[in-house]
Amino acid sequence: MADTGEGVKEEADYKRLHSFPLIRHTDMPEEMRVEAMELCVTACEKYATNNESAAKMIKEMMDKKFGSSWHVVIGEGFGFEITHEVKNLLYMFFGGSLAVCVWKCS
Repeated sequence: MADTGEGVKEEADYKRLHSFPLIRHTDMPEEMRVEAMELCVTACEKYATNNESAAKMIKEMMDKKFGSSWHVVIGEGFGFEITHEVKNLLYMFFGGSLAVCVWKCS
């Protein structure tokens, strides 16, 4: 039988190794992409146990910085099909399996 302490250690190591943002798809301009990615990382770290609050923070900051009609989905194991404005989509992973999708449509 495996030691439970070892499993916790492996999970902590996995999360530490995958704590960088991994962009899966984006069509944003470079400056917007960097700001959105940093905002997503900050929100996910600040609200590590509350994805709804993290999504709300990202949406409000993106609305303020880049105009209204931004949408945010944060979670694990979800699928989606969206319509978005060109050059306004970011789909990334953070912390291993946490996915963040940010897009604008009006």
